[in-house]
Amino acid sequence: MERRTIGATALEVGAIGLGCMPMSWGYTESQRNGEGSLRAVHAALDRGCTLLDTADMYGPFTNELLVGRALKERRAEAFVSTKVGLLVGEQHIVANGRPGYVKRACDASLRRLQTDVIDLYQLHRTDPEVPIEETWGAMAELVAAGKVRSLGLCAVGARAGRRRGARLYDGTLRLLERVQQVFPVSSVQAELSVWSKEALEQLLPWCVTRGVGFLAAMPLGNGFLTGTLTPGQGFEPEDIRARHPRFTAEMMAANQPVVAGLRRVGARHGATPGQVALAWVLAQGRHVVPVPGTKKERWAAENAAAADLVLDRRDLAEIAALPPARGSWD
Repeated sequence: MERRTIGATALEVGAIGLGCMPMSWGYTESQRNGEGSLRAVHAALDRGCTLLDTADMYGPFTNELLVGRALKERRAEAFVSTKVGLLVGEQHIVANGRPGYVKRACDASLRRLQTDVIDLYQLHRTDPEVPIEETWGAMAELVAAGKVRSLGLCAVGARAGRRRGARLYDGTLRLLERVQQVFPVSSVQAELSVWSKEALEQLLPWCVTRGVGFLAAMPLGNGFLTGTLTPGQGFEPEDIRARHPRFTAEMMAANQPVVAGLRRVGARHGATPGQVALAWVLAQGRHVVPVPGTKKERWAAENAAAADLVLDRRDLAEIAALPPARGSWD
């Protein structure tokens, strides 16, 4: 598999990563299976998907424990990415960016992951009560202590609540400029897919001009772009798609032309719609690493195979001409 570099640290990863969140958090609880998820991690590593992306809040904590089981046997093959900055309560999630907490959280993540160093430590969300320079400074101290190799920032790009005329990632870009004055950013993680292209306007160009890696979250559109979901199928209450404005029955039906277009392109290459969606993300530049989430061995293998799919000009033009995705916010 092709290798890509994360930031100025020159740390190399496979062209496609593995998002481990669905194994423990956010998606259909009834389909979670620890042993099945472990097989998915091994399948990804077997095929060169070295970047394993997790967070202490997923579970909470159980996702890191699961990844740690795989790392115990195969640490040298993996690029370990986890996140800090969010605390999960009974009915709420709160940010905590206090320096003391960040350092304790890192030590706890190291224990759960069964490793002595985290390759990429990402700030999940900023704490509105703590200047980001203080949080980032504590994270930089972890690099100096040898507990972390590089630092990344997860972008915040809520469509609702923005100032009139503001672009989606204006706030994230301001944060990035601030933390760059403290310690270099190696990666930015944000949503990027065929049906969510906003990062191409500002965020990815910022990364490219500074040699910063871009981790494309949700490159399969929360599963929609795989073509395996049926409009009106419903989701379990804890599934994030049950409240997502693009996953109402009406909007899933309205967005079927997007999947149909990916399916047409895939038919020319003997590929699935999901593989075409991942290949499109890879085509956005050498700095980009898609991180599709899955909890099943079958999908991990299929996603990894997308690294070998090269889209030509006709393919990219056809995808560019697809109708924009709709959501209940439109």
